[in-house]
Amino acid sequence: MAALLLLTLAAAPAAYALVQPDNVGRLPAMGWNSWNAYGCDVDEAKILQAANDVVSKGYQAAGYNYINIDDCWSVKTGRDNVTHQLMPNLTSFPNGISGVADEIHALGLKVGIYSSAGTETCGGYPASIGYESIDAATWAAWGIDYLKYDNCYIPDNWTDVCTSCKPDWGYGHDGSYGFNGTCLDTTGDCPAGYNYSQSSTAKRYRIMGDALMAQNRTILYSMCEWGDAEVWTWANATANSWRTTGDITPDFRRVLQIMNENSFYSNYAGFTGHNDPDMLEVGNGNLTLPETRSHFAFWAAMKAPLIIGTDLGNLSQTNTDILLNPYLLDFNQDPVYGAPAQPYKWGVNPDWTFNATNPAEYWAGDSTNGTLVAMLNTLNGTRTMRADFAEIPGLQARGRYKIIDAWTGESMGCVRSGVDMHVESHDTAVLLVQQGCENATSLLY
Repeated sequence: MAALLLLTLAAAPAAYALVQPDNVGRLPAMGWNSWNAYGCDVDEAKILQAANDVVSKGYQAAGYNYINIDDCWSVKTGRDNVTHQLMPNLTSFPNGISGVADEIHALGLKVGIYSSAGTETCGGYPASIGYESIDAATWAAWGIDYLKYDNCYIPDNWTDVCTSCKPDWGYGHDGSYGFNGTCLDTTGDCPAGYNYSQSSTAKRYRIMGDALMAQNRTILYSMCEWGDAEVWTWANATANSWRTTGDITPDFRRVLQIMNENSFYSNYAGFTGHNDPDMLEVGNGNLTLPETRSHFAFWAAMKAPLIIGTDLGNLSQTNTDILLNPYLLDFNQDPVYGAPAQPYKWGVNPDWTFNATNPAEYWAGDSTNGTLVAMLNTLNGTRTMRADFAEIPGLQARGRYKIIDAWTGESMGCVRSGVDMHVESHDTAVLLVQQGCENATSLLY
Protein backbone atom coordinates (compact mmCIF):
# COMPACT_ATOMS: atom_id res chain seq x y z
CA MET A 1 0.00 0.00 0.00
CA ALA A 2 2.79 2.45 0.84
CA ALA A 3 4.46 1.78 -2.52
CA LEU A 4 1.14 2.35 -4.31
CA LEU A 5 0.71 5.63 -2.42
CA LEU A 6 4.12 6.91 -3.49
CA LEU A 7 3.48 6.00 -7.11
CA THR A 8 0.23 7.95 -6.96
CA LEU A 9 1.90 10.97 -5.38
CA ALA A 10 4.63 11.00 -8.03
CA ALA A 11 2.16 11.43 -10.91
CA ALA A 12 2.47 14.40 -13.24
CA PRO A 13 0.66 17.61 -12.28
CA ALA A 14 -2.44 18.86 -14.06
CA ALA A 15 -1.88 21.14 -17.02
CA TYR A 16 -4.67 23.68 -16.45
CA ALA A 17 -4.92 26.47 -13.92
CA LEU A 18 -7.63 28.83 -12.71
CA VAL A 19 -6.71 32.40 -13.61
CA GLN A 20 -8.77 35.12 -11.91
CA PRO A 21 -9.02 38.84 -12.77
CA ASP A 22 -6.56 41.25 -11.13
CA ASN A 23 -4.23 38.36 -10.21
CA VAL A 24 -6.56 37.23 -7.40
CA GLY A 25 -5.27 33.89 -6.16
CA ARG A 26 -2.03 34.05 -8.13
CA LEU A 27 -0.08 34.09 -4.86
CA PRO A 28 -1.07 32.23 -1.68
CA ALA A 29 -3.80 34.02 0.26
CA MET A 30 -2.82 35.75 3.49
CA GLY A 31 -5.26 36.71 6.22
CA TRP A 32 -7.13 35.72 9.37
CA ASN A 33 -9.91 33.18 10.03
CA SER A 34 -12.27 32.96 12.99
CA TRP A 35 -12.42 29.18 13.50
CA ASN A 36 -9.26 28.29 15.41
CA ALA A 37 -9.78 31.30 17.67
CA TYR A 38 -13.52 31.13 18.35
CA GLY A 39 -15.15 28.09 16.71
CA CYS A 40 -18.92 28.63 16.60
CA ASP A 41 -18.72 31.43 19.18
CA VAL A 42 -18.37 34.00 16.42
CA ASP A 43 -20.03 37.39 16.06
CA GLU A 44 -19.71 40.76 14.40
CA ALA A 45 -17.74 42.35 17.22
CA LYS A 46 -15.04 39.65 17.15
CA ILE A 47 -14.72 39.80 13.37
CA LEU A 48 -14.37 43.58 13.35
CA GLN A 49 -11.92 43.52 16.27
CA ALA A 50 -9.77 41.06 14.34
CA ALA A 51 -9.92 43.30 11.28
CA ASN A 52 -8.82 46.31 13.30
CA ASP A 53 -6.02 44.27 14.92
CA VAL A 54 -4.79 43.18 11.50
CA VAL A 55 -4.44 46.84 10.58
CA SER A 56 -3.09 48.26 13.86
CA LYS A 57 -0.59 45.49 14.62
CA GLY A 58 1.15 45.58 11.24
CA TYR A 59 -0.32 42.47 9.61
CA GLN A 60 -2.04 44.35 6.81
CA ALA A 61 1.20 46.13 5.92
CA ALA A 62 2.90 42.73 5.75
CA GLY A 63 0.31 41.37 3.29
CA TYR A 64 -2.38 39.77 5.47
CA ASN A 65 -5.57 41.14 3.91
CA TYR A 66 -8.42 38.59 4.15
CA ILE A 67 -10.72 38.57 7.21
CA ASN A 68 -12.59 35.27 6.93
CA ILE A 69 -15.80 34.42 8.78
CA ASP A 70 -15.88 30.66 9.29
CA ASP A 71 -18.81 28.40 10.23
CA CYS A 72 -21.91 29.30 12.30
CA TRP A 73 -22.61 32.77 10.87
CA SER A 74 -26.07 32.00 9.50
CA VAL A 75 -29.53 31.19 10.83
CA LYS A 76 -29.40 27.51 11.73
CA THR A 77 -33.05 26.71 11.07
CA GLY A 78 -32.90 27.07 7.30
CA ARG A 79 -33.08 29.36 4.29
CA ASP A 80 -35.41 32.19 3.38
CA ASN A 81 -38.73 30.64 2.35
CA VAL A 82 -39.09 32.88 -0.70
CA THR A 83 -35.59 33.58 -2.03
CA HIS A 84 -33.97 30.39 -0.67
CA GLN A 85 -30.99 32.52 0.33
CA LEU A 86 -28.87 31.83 3.38
CA MET A 87 -29.74 34.26 6.17
CA PRO A 88 -27.23 35.86 8.55
CA ASN A 89 -27.89 35.39 12.25
CA LEU A 90 -28.87 38.96 13.10
CA THR A 91 -28.34 38.37 16.81
CA SER A 92 -24.65 37.69 16.17
CA PHE A 93 -24.38 39.91 13.09
CA PRO A 94 -26.87 42.75 13.62
CA ASN A 95 -25.69 44.58 10.49
CA GLY A 96 -25.73 41.44 8.41
CA ILE A 97 -22.76 40.06 6.54
CA SER A 98 -22.96 42.89 4.01
CA GLY A 99 -22.67 45.44 6.82
CA VAL A 100 -19.60 43.68 8.21
CA ALA A 101 -18.14 43.50 4.71
CA ASP A 102 -18.61 47.25 4.29
CA GLU A 103 -16.67 47.97 7.48
CA ILE A 104 -13.89 45.54 6.58
CA HIS A 105 -13.59 47.02 3.11
CA ALA A 106 -13.40 50.49 4.62
CA LEU A 107 -10.22 49.37 6.38
CA GLY A 108 -8.69 48.38 3.04
CA LEU A 109 -9.17 44.66 3.75
CA LYS A 110 -11.13 41.85 2.10
CA VAL A 111 -13.76 39.58 3.63
CA GLY A 112 -14.35 35.85 3.40
CA ILE A 113 -17.30 33.56 4.11
CA TYR A 114 -17.75 29.84 4.75
CA SER A 115 -20.02 27.07 3.49
CA SER A 116 -19.88 23.35 2.71
CA ALA A 117 -20.38 21.17 -0.37
CA GLY A 118 -23.03 19.18 1.46
CA THR A 119 -26.46 19.53 3.01
CA GLU A 120 -25.08 21.05 6.22
CA THR A 121 -21.89 22.75 7.29
CA CYS A 122 -19.62 20.93 9.72
CA GLY A 123 -21.30 22.88 12.53
CA GLY A 124 -24.77 21.77 11.40
CA TYR A 125 -25.84 24.97 9.61
CA PRO A 126 -27.45 25.15 6.15
CA ALA A 127 -24.91 24.45 3.40
CA SER A 128 -24.76 24.92 -0.34
CA ILE A 129 -25.18 21.71 -2.31
CA GLY A 130 -28.07 22.26 -4.72
CA TYR A 131 -28.01 26.01 -4.03
CA GLU A 132 -24.64 26.91 -5.51
CA SER A 133 -25.84 29.59 -7.93
CA ILE A 134 -28.09 31.25 -5.34
CA ASP A 135 -25.35 31.28 -2.72
CA ALA A 136 -22.64 32.55 -5.05
CA ALA A 137 -24.91 35.41 -6.19
CA THR A 138 -25.83 36.20 -2.57
CA TRP A 139 -22.19 36.38 -1.48
CA ALA A 140 -21.27 38.53 -4.47
CA ALA A 141 -24.08 40.94 -3.60
CA TRP A 142 -22.86 41.11 0.00
CA GLY A 143 -19.34 42.02 -1.12
CA ILE A 144 -17.63 38.73 -0.31
CA ASP A 145 -14.08 38.27 -1.63
CA TYR A 146 -13.20 34.72 -0.48
CA LEU A 147 -15.04 31.43 -0.02
CA LYS A 148 -13.85 28.59 2.19
CA TYR A 149 -15.86 25.58 1.01
CA ASP A 150 -15.90 22.59 3.36
CA ASN A 151 -16.74 18.90 2.90
CA CYS A 152 -19.32 17.87 5.52
CA TYR A 153 -22.68 16.06 5.20
CA ILE A 154 -22.32 14.75 1.66
CA PRO A 155 -25.58 13.28 0.29
CA ASP A 156 -25.52 9.61 -0.61
CA ASN A 157 -26.03 10.37 -4.30
CA TRP A 158 -22.82 12.43 -4.28
CA THR A 159 -20.48 9.93 -2.65
CA ASP A 160 -17.62 8.52 -4.73
CA VAL A 161 -17.73 4.96 -5.98
CA CYS A 162 -14.08 4.54 -5.00
CA THR A 163 -11.51 6.54 -3.06
CA SER A 164 -7.85 7.35 -3.04
CA CYS A 165 -5.74 6.23 -0.13
CA LYS A 166 -6.05 8.56 2.85
CA PRO A 167 -3.41 7.40 5.31
CA ASP A 168 -4.57 5.85 8.56
CA TRP A 169 -2.48 7.05 11.50
CA GLY A 170 -1.82 4.87 14.53
CA TYR A 171 0.72 3.30 16.86
CA GLY A 172 2.88 0.48 15.56
CA HIS A 173 4.07 -2.57 17.50
CA ASP A 174 7.29 -0.73 18.28
CA GLY A 175 5.41 2.20 19.83
CA SER A 176 6.08 4.55 16.91
CA TYR A 177 3.25 6.71 15.63
CA GLY A 178 2.66 7.07 11.91
CA PHE A 179 1.14 5.65 8.76
CA ASN A 180 0.28 2.03 9.53
CA GLY A 181 0.03 0.93 5.89
CA THR A 182 -3.76 0.99 5.66
CA CYS A 183 -6.22 3.49 4.25
CA LEU A 184 -9.30 5.14 5.74
CA ASP A 185 -11.65 3.96 3.00
CA THR A 186 -15.30 3.01 3.04
CA THR A 187 -15.72 2.23 -0.64
CA GLY A 188 -12.41 0.67 -1.63
CA ASP A 189 -9.40 1.83 -3.58
CA CYS A 190 -9.78 3.23 -7.08
CA PRO A 191 -8.15 1.22 -9.87
CA ALA A 192 -4.81 2.29 -11.28
CA GLY A 193 -5.20 5.14 -13.74
CA TYR A 194 -8.56 6.25 -12.36
CA ASN A 195 -9.46 9.80 -13.44
CA TYR A 196 -10.23 11.60 -10.18
CA SER A 197 -11.21 14.76 -12.07
CA GLN A 198 -14.40 12.91 -13.00
CA SER A 199 -15.19 11.81 -9.45
CA SER A 200 -18.28 12.99 -7.61
CA THR A 201 -16.03 14.99 -5.28
CA ALA A 202 -14.51 16.90 -8.19
CA LYS A 203 -17.93 17.54 -9.69
CA ARG A 204 -19.36 18.84 -6.39
CA TYR A 205 -16.57 21.36 -6.07
CA ARG A 206 -16.59 22.26 -9.75
CA ILE A 207 -20.27 23.27 -9.57
CA MET A 208 -19.50 25.88 -6.92
CA GLY A 209 -16.41 27.03 -8.79
CA ASP A 210 -18.49 27.62 -11.92
CA ALA A 211 -21.11 29.48 -9.87
CA LEU A 212 -18.48 31.79 -8.40
CA MET A 213 -16.94 32.48 -11.82
CA ALA A 214 -20.38 33.42 -13.16
CA GLN A 215 -20.65 36.39 -10.77
CA ASN A 216 -19.64 39.96 -11.54
CA ARG A 217 -17.39 39.94 -8.48
CA THR A 218 -14.06 38.12 -8.15
CA ILE A 219 -14.19 35.65 -5.26
CA LEU A 220 -11.12 33.64 -4.30
CA TYR A 221 -12.10 29.96 -4.11
CA SER A 222 -10.55 27.94 -1.27
CA MET A 223 -11.57 24.29 -1.38
CA CYS A 224 -11.55 22.58 2.02
CA GLU A 225 -12.15 19.00 0.88
CA TRP A 226 -9.56 17.30 3.12
CA GLY A 227 -7.36 15.79 0.41
CA ASP A 228 -10.11 13.54 -0.96
CA ALA A 229 -10.06 12.14 -4.50
CA GLU A 230 -6.40 13.09 -5.08
CA VAL A 231 -7.51 16.72 -5.17
CA TRP A 232 -4.01 17.99 -5.99
CA THR A 233 -4.22 16.31 -9.42
CA TRP A 234 -7.25 18.26 -10.66
CA ALA A 235 -8.05 21.21 -8.38
CA ASN A 236 -5.75 23.69 -10.14
CA ALA A 237 -8.39 24.08 -12.85
CA THR A 238 -11.17 24.55 -10.30
CA ALA A 239 -9.93 26.63 -7.36
CA ASN A 240 -7.16 28.89 -6.11
CA SER A 241 -6.23 26.58 -3.22
CA TRP A 242 -7.18 23.14 -2.01
CA ARG A 243 -6.80 21.36 1.28
CA THR A 244 -4.43 18.44 0.92
CA THR A 245 -4.97 16.94 4.39
CA GLY A 246 -7.40 16.64 7.27
CA ASP A 247 -7.73 19.30 9.94
CA ILE A 248 -4.78 20.71 11.80
CA THR A 249 -4.60 20.92 15.61
CA PRO A 250 -2.18 22.93 17.79
CA ASP A 251 -0.05 19.87 18.43
CA PHE A 252 3.40 19.42 16.90
CA ARG A 253 2.82 15.76 16.16
CA ARG A 254 -0.08 16.78 13.94
CA VAL A 255 2.01 19.52 12.32
CA LEU A 256 4.64 16.91 11.39
CA GLN A 257 1.99 14.56 9.99
CA ILE A 258 0.65 17.28 7.72
CA MET A 259 4.16 18.33 6.66
CA ASN A 260 4.91 14.74 5.78
CA GLU A 261 1.83 14.38 3.59
CA ASN A 262 2.25 17.75 1.92
CA SER A 263 5.92 17.12 1.09
CA PHE A 264 4.85 14.73 -1.67
CA TYR A 265 2.57 17.24 -3.44
CA SER A 266 4.96 20.11 -4.18
CA ASN A 267 4.98 19.61 -7.95
CA TYR A 268 1.25 20.31 -8.12
CA ALA A 269 1.49 23.84 -6.70
CA GLY A 270 2.58 27.12 -8.25
CA PHE A 271 1.18 30.43 -9.43
CA THR A 272 -2.66 30.49 -9.25
CA GLY A 273 -2.92 27.14 -7.44
CA HIS A 274 -1.76 26.31 -3.93
CA ASN A 275 -1.62 23.22 -1.72
CA ASP A 276 -3.35 24.08 1.57
CA PRO A 277 -2.19 22.14 4.67
CA ASP A 278 -4.81 24.02 6.76
CA MET A 279 -4.70 27.21 8.78
CA LEU A 280 -1.95 28.43 11.07
CA GLU A 281 -1.97 27.46 14.75
CA VAL A 282 0.58 30.08 15.82
CA GLY A 283 -0.52 31.28 19.27
CA ASN A 284 -2.70 28.23 20.00
CA GLY A 285 -2.30 25.12 22.12
CA ASN A 286 0.98 24.01 23.63
CA LEU A 287 3.33 24.54 20.71
CA THR A 288 6.77 25.52 22.00
CA LEU A 289 8.69 28.41 20.48
CA PRO A 290 10.85 26.08 18.33
CA GLU A 291 7.74 24.18 17.22
CA THR A 292 5.93 27.40 16.38
CA ARG A 293 8.88 28.60 14.33
CA SER A 294 9.00 25.30 12.43
CA HIS A 295 5.25 25.32 11.80
CA PHE A 296 5.26 28.82 10.34
CA ALA A 297 8.54 28.38 8.46
CA PHE A 298 7.31 25.36 6.55
CA TRP A 299 3.83 26.72 5.84
CA ALA A 300 5.55 29.76 4.34
CA ALA A 301 8.16 27.67 2.50
CA MET A 302 5.52 25.30 1.10
CA LYS A 303 3.77 28.42 -0.24
CA ALA A 304 0.62 27.49 1.60
CA PRO A 305 -2.07 30.08 2.22
CA LEU A 306 -1.06 31.87 5.43
CA ILE A 307 -4.31 32.20 7.34
CA ILE A 308 -3.87 33.18 11.00
CA GLY A 309 -6.28 31.53 13.42
CA THR A 310 -5.83 33.01 16.89
CA ASP A 311 -6.97 35.95 19.04
CA LEU A 312 -4.60 38.65 17.82
CA GLY A 313 -5.28 40.76 20.89
CA ASN A 314 -3.65 38.13 23.12
CA LEU A 315 -0.81 37.11 20.82
CA SER A 316 2.68 37.49 22.23
CA GLN A 317 5.20 39.74 20.54
CA THR A 318 7.39 36.69 19.90
CA ASN A 319 4.62 34.98 17.95
CA THR A 320 3.75 38.23 16.20
CA ASP A 321 7.36 38.52 15.05
CA ILE A 322 7.22 34.98 13.68
CA LEU A 323 4.06 35.74 11.66
CA LEU A 324 5.64 38.94 10.35
CA ASN A 325 9.04 37.45 9.43
CA PRO A 326 9.94 39.37 6.25
CA TYR A 327 12.19 36.73 4.71
CA LEU A 328 9.62 33.94 4.95
CA LEU A 329 6.77 36.18 3.81
CA ASP A 330 8.83 37.37 0.84
CA PHE A 331 9.47 33.77 -0.16
CA ASN A 332 5.80 32.82 0.21
CA GLN A 333 4.70 35.82 -1.87
CA ASP A 334 7.53 35.89 -4.41
CA PRO A 335 6.24 37.47 -7.65
CA VAL A 336 8.73 35.70 -9.93
CA TYR A 337 9.17 32.18 -8.53
CA GLY A 338 5.87 30.34 -8.02
CA ALA A 339 7.13 26.91 -6.99
CA PRO A 340 7.23 26.04 -3.28
CA ALA A 341 10.34 24.83 -1.51
CA GLN A 342 10.79 21.08 -1.83
CA PRO A 343 12.71 18.45 0.13
CA TYR A 344 16.17 17.74 -1.22
CA LYS A 345 17.13 15.30 1.53
CA TRP A 346 14.98 13.47 4.07
CA GLY A 347 17.67 13.36 6.75
CA VAL A 348 16.64 10.83 9.40
CA ASN A 349 15.09 8.55 6.76
CA PRO A 350 16.07 7.51 3.25
CA ASP A 351 14.81 9.96 0.63
CA TRP A 352 11.12 9.70 -0.33
CA THR A 353 10.24 7.96 2.92
CA PHE A 354 6.64 8.41 4.09
CA ASN A 355 7.02 8.96 7.84
CA ALA A 356 4.57 10.94 9.98
CA THR A 357 6.90 11.54 12.92
CA ASN A 358 10.11 12.27 10.98
CA PRO A 359 9.26 13.93 7.67
CA ALA A 360 11.80 15.36 5.26
CA GLU A 361 14.21 17.60 7.18
CA TYR A 362 16.13 19.45 4.43
CA TRP A 363 14.21 21.73 2.05
CA ALA A 364 15.18 24.39 -0.50
CA GLY A 365 13.51 26.71 -2.99
CA ASP A 366 14.44 29.52 -5.36
CA SER A 367 13.35 33.11 -4.85
CA THR A 368 14.22 36.61 -5.97
CA ASN A 369 16.17 36.98 -2.68
CA GLY A 370 18.23 33.85 -3.25
CA THR A 371 17.83 30.19 -2.34
CA LEU A 372 15.80 29.58 0.80
CA VAL A 373 17.10 26.61 2.82
CA ALA A 374 15.16 25.20 5.78
CA MET A 375 16.54 22.47 8.07
CA LEU A 376 14.12 20.88 10.54
CA ASN A 377 15.34 18.95 13.57
CA THR A 378 12.69 16.27 14.15
CA LEU A 379 14.67 14.62 16.96
CA ASN A 380 14.49 15.20 20.72
CA GLY A 381 17.83 16.92 21.23
CA THR A 382 19.92 19.72 19.78
CA ARG A 383 22.05 18.64 16.82
CA THR A 384 24.32 20.11 14.18
CA MET A 385 22.73 20.19 10.74
CA ARG A 386 24.66 21.08 7.60
CA ALA A 387 23.39 22.92 4.55
CA ASP A 388 25.80 21.33 2.08
CA PHE A 389 25.91 23.31 -1.15
CA ALA A 390 26.72 20.14 -3.09
CA GLU A 391 23.31 18.72 -2.12
CA ILE A 392 21.16 21.83 -2.65
CA PRO A 393 19.66 22.15 -6.15
CA GLY A 394 21.06 25.09 -8.08
CA LEU A 395 24.11 25.65 -5.86
CA GLN A 396 27.72 24.76 -6.62
CA ALA A 397 29.61 22.40 -4.36
CA ARG A 398 32.60 24.76 -4.04
CA GLY A 399 30.65 27.93 -4.62
CA ARG A 400 30.93 31.07 -2.50
CA TYR A 401 27.66 32.46 -1.18
CA LYS A 402 26.44 35.14 1.16
CA ILE A 403 24.39 33.63 3.99
CA ILE A 404 21.61 35.40 5.91
CA ASP A 405 19.96 33.90 8.99
CA ALA A 406 16.27 34.44 8.22
CA TRP A 407 15.24 34.41 11.90
CA THR A 408 17.63 37.16 12.98
CA GLY A 409 18.25 38.96 9.69
CA GLU A 410 21.98 38.84 10.41
CA SER A 411 24.54 38.22 7.70
CA MET A 412 26.83 35.26 8.29
CA GLY A 413 29.27 36.55 5.68
CA CYS A 414 30.62 34.76 2.64
CA VAL A 415 30.72 30.98 2.92
CA ARG A 416 32.28 28.23 0.81
CA SER A 417 30.81 24.73 0.40
CA GLY A 418 28.25 24.74 3.21
CA VAL A 419 26.96 25.96 6.58
CA ASP A 420 26.73 24.14 9.91
CA MET A 421 23.90 25.18 12.22
CA HIS A 422 23.11 24.09 15.78
CA VAL A 423 19.37 23.39 15.72
CA GLU A 424 17.33 22.79 18.85
CA SER A 425 14.84 19.95 19.08
CA HIS A 426 11.80 20.62 16.85
CA ASP A 427 13.27 23.93 15.65
CA THR A 428 14.09 24.90 12.07
CA ALA A 429 17.12 26.81 10.82
CA VAL A 430 16.16 29.05 7.89
CA LEU A 431 18.89 30.49 5.66
CA LEU A 432 18.97 32.66 2.57
CA VAL A 433 21.82 31.69 0.26
CA GLN A 434 22.66 34.58 -2.05
CA GLN A 435 25.07 35.43 -4.84
CA GLY A 436 27.57 38.25 -4.43
CA CYS A 437 30.67 36.57 -2.99
CA GLU A 438 32.43 35.65 -6.20
CA ASN A 439 35.27 38.08 -5.48
CA ALA A 440 35.34 37.68 -1.71
CA THR A 441 38.80 37.35 -0.19
CA SER A 442 37.74 36.09 3.25
CA LEU A 443 35.52 33.08 3.82
CA LEU A 444 34.01 31.56 6.92
CA TYR A 445 34.25 27.98 5.65
